[in-house]
Amino acid sequence: MLRRRGSVKRLTSRAAGLDKAGLSPYDVIVLDRDLPVLHGDDVCARLAGRPDGARIPMLTAAGTPEDRVDGLNLGADDYLLKPFHFPELVARVNALGRRVPSATPVLHRGDLALDRPRRQASRNGQSVP
Repeated sequence: MLRRRGSVKRLTSRAAGLDKAGLSPYDVIVLDRDLPVLHGDDVCARLAGRPDGARIPMLTAAGTPEDRVDGLNLGADDYLLKPFHFPELVARVNALGRRVPSATPVLHRGDLALDRPRRQASRNGQSVP
């Protein structure tokens, strides 16, 4: 399942998921660890740490402490055991979606740049006091 602000897509094959994840930035990618053909661990390793900043909660029946540690070390941002309570999954997806880094809004006018959140200004790449 892929979540982008205002939309949710459910994909059933790992190929479709990898293809879609590469086409557009998503806030959250819900990943089932027990995928056929290509294991969810491999998919997670491919998706984790990408510049788009997508968060990855992993769903799985593998619930030993070692399994959880392995999943998180692969790059998953959360780990939820099956069977799970659907409202809890929705709450976790929403929480992860709120943590997605957003681009800093920098205003530009000619050679002047103003980064309002950081309270910094520059002209021609040089800081303006």
